[in-house]
Amino acid sequence: MLFSVLTAAIAPGVFLLTYLYLKDKYDTEPIHMVVRMFFIGVLILFPIMILQRGVELWWGDHQFITAFGLSALVEECIKWFVLYHIIYNHTEFDEPYDGIVYAASISLGFATLENVLYALMQPSGFGTLMFRALLPVSGHALFGITMGYYMGKAKFASAKRVKPYLILSLTLPILFHGLYDWILLAFAHVWMWIIPPFMAFMWIWALRNMQRANNRSPFRLLPREDEIKL
Repeated sequence: MLFSVLTAAIAPGVFLLTYLYLKDKYDTEPIHMVVRMFFIGVLILFPIMILQRGVELWWGDHQFITAFGLSALVEECIKWFVLYHIIYNHTEFDEPYDGIVYAASISLGFATLENVLYALMQPSGFGTLMFRALLPVSGHALFGITMGYYMGKAKFASAKRVKPYLILSLTLPILFHGLYDWILLAFAHVWMWIIPPFMAFMWIWALRNMQRANNRSPFRLLPREDEIKL
């Protein structure tokens, strides 16, 4: 039973990360780098929980503060900090789509451990775990894609555009994450009518951004390497 619960909790994050990894058309990232960022995402859950508790004691737990402060601001700032300081100047960050892969790795590592803890602390049936796969885990993937897309634009932009793109790479995930959580909290009885179109919009926009990032790859005119880098 425990094995089944853990498998169901871990599988969505691994599946989404694999999907995003394989969507890299021209120069796939070394697997060890992607796995490393995934596990860093797992580890940052604990300092995030501590910071969230401090923010809650300081600001309170009003719905707006919980959504945009405790959840969105704290979580996305830590993810952005890790992405920027470990990946932004790394030699493997050599095409715009790489930002999406690494940002999603961090986000999905965080979301996967969060999902596991939820499954262990609150007995969950298959339906509940499917719900968390479709919404919370998928949501973290989308926030990561947004962060990575604009981080990738900043990396390869002209000097005057770097700062605006870096700002967008942080503020947009905070905005979308906060809005997502606020809908769940403020519209507790009708959120199921609001969240699906919101998530559909986010996925359509994310898929278009993924295509745009691939289209700006400096390797798009070179023969594609079919082997997977280890």
